[in-house]
Amino acid sequence: MQLTGIHHLTAISAAIQDNYRFYTQILGMRLVKRSVNQDDVSAYHLFYADAEGHPGTDLTFFDWPVPRERRGTRSIVRTCLRVNGDAALQWWAEHLDAHKVSRGDIFESDNRRILRFEDPEGQRLALVDDGGAGDPPTAWDRSPVPAEFQVRGLGPIVISIPTLDATDTLLTQVFNMRQVRDYPHPDNPGTRVHVFEMGEGGPHAELHVAVQPDLPVARQGAGGVHHVAFRTPDANYDAWAERLNELGIPNSGKVDRFWFRSLYVREPNGVLFEIATDGPGFAVDEDPATLGETVVLPPFLEPHRAEIVANLKPID
Repeated sequence: MQLTGIHHLTAISAAIQDNYRFYTQILGMRLVKRSVNQDDVSAYHLFYADAEGHPGTDLTFFDWPVPRERRGTRSIVRTCLRVNGDAALQWWAEHLDAHKVSRGDIFESDNRRILRFEDPEGQRLALVDDGGAGDPPTAWDRSPVPAEFQVRGLGPIVISIPTLDATDTLLTQVFNMRQVRDYPHPDNPGTRVHVFEMGEGGPHAELHVAVQPDLPVARQGAGGVHHVAFRTPDANYDAWAERLNELGIPNSGKVDRFWFRSLYVREPNGVLFEIATDGPGFAVDEDPATLGETVVLPPFLEPHRAEIVANLKPID
């Protein structure tokens, strides 16, 4: 039983209107679901993805009025967004410059070409040339980014932890990932980054684990990441729930998010992981042509729609 790749990543924004503009107008991703945090209905939960919201393309945000993240270990430290080819990286470098987005130079790390940058709240992102690997995304015809240069999906995801052994055990013995290689950290060659691979592998199916015991512990906040989710076929969801329980792994139990089903596990150093099903998908309750245009609630929240929507600020 294998996880097949990155499903989504959920980060935190304290400036959701600016966040919406940045991810749709500058990064050119489509807002495919405009909803609320199901555990805190005062907050938006926005999902940006490819044109159809395929699993593996979702970068999502909770709208929380919190201070900026204090960077450190025991946290998710960089989210990679995949593009195809060096021409795409060159286009993005010019595009980010035109919009005065803070970025680094294009460089090579782990035998891949990478362009690192940050959103206006300091969210650490990178564009990675994936060589066309992973499920083919659907280009968004209303994106300001040309179809051939659009973000193709998520991965790899980079986390920082102080010690590896217990996390390695969880990833390999429980989640059935494979540790396939390591490479020097681009900011500190004395630090090793260990690559754990899922399913058939490739940049869309990798978790990169930097071992950094000398860093302070991160404090979660705006510009930081809440959790990363890994993909499972729908048919394996119950088996994953049973596996976690049989192995005595503390977990959330089954959680139905309506557009997918989830299981949450906090790894030994404190980073929150999720296992999420591919289906049923974002079109289960919306016309694919109008995804993300109105606030959509899961059925259990629908009776409270008027109260919930009245407390949300406009983002358009």
